Amino acid sequence: MSHMKIFNTLKIFLLVAGGVGLFVVSCRRVDVEQPRKLAREFDSEVYLRWNDVFVQIDRYADGYRPAPGPHALGYMGFAAYEAIVPAMPSFNSLARLYPDLKMPRFDESVEYHWPAVVNEVYAYMMRRLFFHMEKDFPEEYAKIDRTYRALYAKYETETTPEVLERSVNRGREVARAVYEWESTDAAAHNAFLTPRPPYNAPKGPGFWEPTVPDFGAALFPHWGQVKTFALREEEQVARPHIPYSEHPLSLFFNQGLEVYLTVKNIKENGPFAFEQRWLGEFWSDDILGLTFSPPTRLIAVSNQVVEQERLNLEEAAELYAKIGMALKDCSVAVWQSKYVYNLERPVSYIRRVISQHYPDAANWLTILNDQVGGFEGVTPAFPAYPSGHAGFGGAGGKILSSLFEFNERYPGTYTFTDRCHMFRSEFIGTPRTLASFKDLAYEDAYSRIPLGVHFRMDLDEGVRMGELAAQRILELPWKKR
Repeated sequence: MSHMKIFNTLKIFLLVAGGVGLFVVSCRRVDVEQPRKLAREFDSEVYLRWNDVFVQIDRYADGYRPAPGPHALGYMGFAAYEAIVPAMPSFNSLARLYPDLKMPRFDESVEYHWPAVVNEVYAYMMRRLFFHMEKDFPEEYAKIDRTYRALYAKYETETTPEVLERSVNRGREVARAVYEWESTDAAAHNAFLTPRPPYNAPKGPGFWEPTVPDFGAALFPHWGQVKTFALREEEQVARPHIPYSEHPLSLFFNQGLEVYLTVKNIKENGPFAFEQRWLGEFWSDDILGLTFSPPTRLIAVSNQVVEQERLNLEEAAELYAKIGMALKDCSVAVWQSKYVYNLERPVSYIRRVISQHYPDAANWLTILNDQVGGFEGVTPAFPAYPSGHAGFGGAGGKILSSLFEFNERYPGTYTFTDRCHMFRSEFIGTPRTLASFKDLAYEDAYSRIPLGVHFRMDLDEGVRMGELAAQRILELPWKKR
């Protein structure tokens, strides 16, 4: 705790009207207590810098999409929040909810520089969560140390060496505790090193199988075994999808036909073809090395909102903890469900079933092109139901809405323009303006139909599951009563 030292050499007797006040000030030092700075008295630069680094590294992080990425975001956001929550008077620590998490003691009698604490948390965890990048993409991995050093140098000018060292130790101790806790989750820890473990998929009509043209093996078939922050076990399996059928009058056939006709219209430059292609390409984020991953899209959006609204450190801590944890829980539930139902992708159904009624569908392909790998018309390598994009959009959209819509500060919906891909030329990255975060969720979800990779039922259930994951995070005891 900082103190102001007062030096005086005279004794002063002061007579005050209406009473006598005696003030004695001697040659000795008198400590006058000053209040410690709270998290809300700092800006959110440290959060913006580190989450921007995550967005950049995630683009090239092999094995991180689509599940380990949100897993990392959840633990980093949680760790940073726990490290500075003592400086957030109206907030609770959540550590007590997780008995296996052994948090370090906090000394409330001394001063901390809270941005320096957050800086240490992110640096500590990103070095360990992305350790493989040091060899594979050293120029990307170097951004971790470069960002850390730049922020550390800034903080050296803002506080004393003693306070800075104490803050660094605080961040490191909390990050170490959270990372050690994360490492006890055998299904998740370092899972990015083996994204395609052995998996015996069920066989038969309607079941998923590797798809043309690259025939990639199943990604993260066991991710449903990963621990969650808040989502209950019975909530981690999607509701049953529309019954499988090949009958041309069935609901299932109709959903396959919708995908086939939508993509056909785009390829033939039919009505609204550009708008449909724009939607599909803008929200895709499927291709490693081309863009960040689909769940990280919600962090890129959050970064834009944080910067636009000029959030303080406390507000940023709440946002990144909640959205990271929601995305992480969503990934577990959606991937659990994918491999419970093992529903085939539209490309398989269209080529095998729709082609019996529309012969040109026999060689049908999506419009998702892997410009890095050199494949055209690809489909993500995991079952269709439910949609990951829809889940992440639903989870992230609900968290953002809870903070920036329908409250005292933001009484209505939040209109914003997503500029994530504004300068991209490889695909249509023209910014899109959205009237609300609900619109974000549904547009992110719907984009998978014109791209050709999902049935409509995948999207509906994905959004529901994502919103449920977010709701369970929001129900945690964040605020003091």
